[in-house]
Amino acid sequence: MKARWISSLSLAAALLAMASRGAQALESRALQFDAADYRVVELDLRRDALEARWRDGDGNAFASIDALKRWGEGQGRTLLFATNAGIYDRQFRPLGLYVEDGRTLRPLNTAQGNARSGNFSLQPNGVFSIDRHGRAAVTATGDWNGRGIDARLATQSGPMLVVDGRINPSFVEDSDSLKWRSGVCARTPDEVVFAVSQAPVTFHAFARLFRDGIGCRDALYLDGTLSRIYTEADGYAGAPAMMVKPYAGMLAVFGAAAE
Repeated sequence: MKARWISSLSLAAALLAMASRGAQALESRALQFDAADYRVVELDLRRDALEARWRDGDGNAFASIDALKRWGEGQGRTLLFATNAGIYDRQFRPLGLYVEDGRTLRPLNTAQGNARSGNFSLQPNGVFSIDRHGRAAVTATGDWNGRGIDARLATQSGPMLVVDGRINPSFVEDSDSLKWRSGVCARTPDEVVFAVSQAPVTFHAFARLFRDGIGCRDALYLDGTLSRIYTEADGYAGAPAMMVKPYAGMLAVFGAAAE
């Protein structure tokens, strides 16, 4: 039987080779939707090699996009895109499922605590993943095990913003809870879209952005208040620098350094 696993070394070589071929498909743009401003980054996974990165080879957490950028430069790679991967616990570990290079570093979290204890507990929460064939998906946590996804990359966060074309019913349209917010969707198995608000918005408004402004049937909230998106072309967008705290996992796209 053919082995289903891929070694970290082989995977890293494959990702580096993909990032070195031709022009990147990554697109970063400003978008105004319902009078709110957002930064939206669209990836084409057929050309953009998305990676999950939490710790370096010595086991030290990167903790910041700037540190991830320096790490890439040390390997002759240019950071083209990065954002924080999701909600984490008080020990600065991903709070839910986290898969990096095909290795499960944190298990699926199916606990359903009091929603007042944090956004992760708002139901349903979910998982953003890319499988070993390069297909992206956003899946509700309750459906994850049944889907049988053989993930190369996965991060669990919550709540789900959009579920099968419907805005999460937990969201209140006229809520007074305004935060910087970031999220992700898989518009198709090849197209991944990230967005971050440039000012505080409600959950409902952010969910409408993904459903009606971007065209996603399923979308996942990554985090708020401290969330930022970095692109080489446009720099940082999202929360002000003074709001940022150390991250756990991050999602990133690298390209070969210019010669």
